[in-house]
Amino acid sequence: MMFMRRRGRRGENDSGETPDVPVKWGKLFSYLRPYWKRLVIAFLALLVSSALSLVFPAVIQQVVDSVLVAGDAQLLNTITLALLGVFFLRSLTTLVQTYNINYIGEKIVFDLRLELYAHLQELSLGFYSTRRVGELVSRLSNDVTQIRSSLTSNVNTLLQQLLIALGSLVIMLIINWRLTMFTIVLVPVIAVLSTLFGRVLRRSSTEVQDEIAGAITVASEVMQSIREVKSFAREPYELDRFRDAINRALQVALRILRLRSILGPLVTFIGFGAIAGILWFGGREALAGRLTGGELISYLIYALTIAGSLASLISVYTSFQESLGATKRVFEILDMTPGIVDALDAQQFNRVEGQISFDHVSFSYESRQEVLHDINLDIAPGEIVALVGPSGAGKSTIFNLIPRFYDPTIGTVSMDGQDLRQMTQKSIRDQIAIVPQETLLFGGTIYENIRYGRLEASEAEIIDAAKAANAHDFIIDLPDQYQTIVGERGIRLSGGQRQRVAIARALLKDPRILLLDEATSSLDSESEHEVQDALGRLMQGRTTVIIAHRLSTVRIAHRIAVLERGSLIEIGSHEQLMAQGGLYARLYEMQFRDDATNIEAEAAAIETSETKL
Repeated sequence: MMFMRRRGRRGENDSGETPDVPVKWGKLFSYLRPYWKRLVIAFLALLVSSALSLVFPAVIQQVVDSVLVAGDAQLLNTITLALLGVFFLRSLTTLVQTYNINYIGEKIVFDLRLELYAHLQELSLGFYSTRRVGELVSRLSNDVTQIRSSLTSNVNTLLQQLLIALGSLVIMLIINWRLTMFTIVLVPVIAVLSTLFGRVLRRSSTEVQDEIAGAITVASEVMQSIREVKSFAREPYELDRFRDAINRALQVALRILRLRSILGPLVTFIGFGAIAGILWFGGREALAGRLTGGELISYLIYALTIAGSLASLISVYTSFQESLGATKRVFEILDMTPGIVDALDAQQFNRVEGQISFDHVSFSYESRQEVLHDINLDIAPGEIVALVGPSGAGKSTIFNLIPRFYDPTIGTVSMDGQDLRQMTQKSIRDQIAIVPQETLLFGGTIYENIRYGRLEASEAEIIDAAKAANAHDFIIDLPDQYQTIVGERGIRLSGGQRQRVAIARALLKDPRILLLDEATSSLDSESEHEVQDALGRLMQGRTTVIIAHRLSTVRIAHRIAVLERGSLIEIGSHEQLMAQGGLYARLYEMQFRDDATNIEAEAAAIETSETKL
């Protein structure tokens, strides 16, 4: 299997757009290289098959000039048997050729899809923030399939029809060179027409692929958010959106259809006009005694063969032009370099203590407005630190810098005193577990989702992790227990159940550093209690950084870091920050007052209902 890692040009990384560049033919045809032996076999079979295709007109000439003129029935029998043998050999060589070409095509699809998928895994988080899933799925499926056609079926047809056309031309020159010169004059006209149409088809094909990708993106987003669609009763609206998207693709496809529909009949007319001209000129040659009747008939058949070959070549050319759009779309991804890469001399963490330091760290996305400014923060091994602050203060960005999803624009993030940029990404992330606010599970079983934390874990270890996460009891109450399918993104489980499965997954990984994004903020009281209890076990002895949306949960933190507009403005314990009377104290009092108001409103509503009853 071929697997080559490709790098883009300088400046073409996954955080920005790649400019439109010409197709790199060497790279495109490099996908054939691993299968050169089968390619040689297919080519030899193609040579034999093409040569045998040229025999039939010569046989017709012999039948007319020798058999019919001489009235030799025995010779007719011999020629017929020989012709059957030729047809059998041609069918056999075509079988060998077709099988090998299609085998190579399927392997190329496998290689290219695997390489593209692997490269997508390498690209950094910044890439996915500017791309939509449907677009990437389209490139992984539709575009790769079009490239397969370019490299196999089209190349095969191109070579075969070229050989047949050239062979027919040589034989026609031998039969009558004057008639052949008359025929060749028509070829440039067809070539010019094909080139002009091909350029238009190439541009239009790229538009079709882009519009199809847009339609797939719309469908993908709706399927992922089907609960919201149904809750707002927006099915007709989403149907209209999808209809508009595929209609745009349809209009471009119809434009291509019109072009191809014009080109085909036009070339056919020119071809048949040429045949009429050949018949006229050849008839005059026969009347002059420079051609026999059999030679004229075979010449016409060879001319028709060339016309058919030219039509096939035009079809291949237009198809090839259309597939170039897909090729450029795939190579646009493959030529991108990850925004986050390991240094050539990167070291590996084995087991860390869990100390984390931010040293004068500033960060901005794509050189835009600064998100973090001059952050200095030291977190001791085993310490629990909560990050609080208004929305957009930079809490999530700090989260993303710790597992090195991004690198700081200025300054250093280190773990156990080691600059993260000098360590391998895998070894960094092996030390970290993340439990997000909205847990997304894979669509398989509960067992598989927990096992994702450590693939080599035994069944007993998986069950122990579930018990520690308060998940075992609800799991064994399910009909299929640990083999229960959770559905797309875990939709068949409640929010609290999903969180406990995620905690079990993190416990199984046994990380030294834990990142929690307020894992209980959207749960009911009962589920929150279960999850909080599980989180308490998970945090024991581990360095923990918590994004706190509800300030009532930060009391478990040893220290609280308060962020505002990307700057760290306060740090200390809950009591210390309340005593300072700064932003934290104001946020806490505001949230406490809002909570008290809500409780009073709920109590008043209940009292009013009881009074009415």
